[in-house]
Amino acid sequence: MKHIARKRFGQHFLSDGGIIDAIVREIAPQPGDAMVEIGPGLAALTQPLVERLGRLTVIELDRDLAQRLRGHGQLDVIESDVLRVDFAELAAKLVVPPATALRVVGNLPYNISTPILFHLLSFAHLIADQHFMLQKEVIDRMVAHPSTSDYSRLSVMLQWRYTMANVLFVPPESFEPPPRVDSAVVRMVPLAVPPKVDAARLGEIVQVAFSQRRKIMRHTLGKWLEAHGFSGGFDVQRRAEEVPVAEYVALAQAVPP
Repeated sequence: MKHIARKRFGQHFLSDGGIIDAIVREIAPQPGDAMVEIGPGLAALTQPLVERLGRLTVIELDRDLAQRLRGHGQLDVIESDVLRVDFAELAAKLVVPPATALRVVGNLPYNISTPILFHLLSFAHLIADQHFMLQKEVIDRMVAHPSTSDYSRLSVMLQWRYTMANVLFVPPESFEPPPRVDSAVVRMVPLAVPPKVDAARLGEIVQVAFSQRRKIMRHTLGKWLEAHGFSGGFDVQRRAEEVPVAEYVALAQAVPP
């Protein structure tokens, strides 16, 4: 029976063989990799991956799709909302030599892609790399440079922890049903030696800074810093989008606890 895409799950199934091959080349799966796929759907990407890996763990929320996937002898199926999955437990179970860390891939549901990225952020130390299909406009924000229109809270909160690159453009007609937006594939590699910073404090600072992104930060982050007893030399006569990631990190390190 044909599976009907469910809007509430944000389902758009990859169907272009050429695009699938290109994604697999970018991922470059190797036998023995400890790989997890989020949202395998109808297994368009899953099958070529598992052929190269030998075994693959998949996370699927849709009950009907999870049941189908269980019929595949080389897949370990976790039927769950990915936001509830403990990737530390998965790493403890899956990462055995020659693997040294998890590899995470997936065509992420566009309606919850940002929460998934932030969920994985706390497990970055256990992950070798991530390759995700996302809305192109989201990836544009992820990889954006300061003083550009796409530079945002998302840019800062991911760039402090990962190096990232847009590696493949994917047009709407590559999916069934086609989404109303362009898509792309992003490669995310956790920094081997990330800065020592309180991620929650950094997140709070960045959220306040970008709360009125078109205005100078004097009346937003400036007041927050004053309330938190910071008397350093951070220039709040700028817009949030003008401040490089490293400056946000340094500020989070300098603000009193």
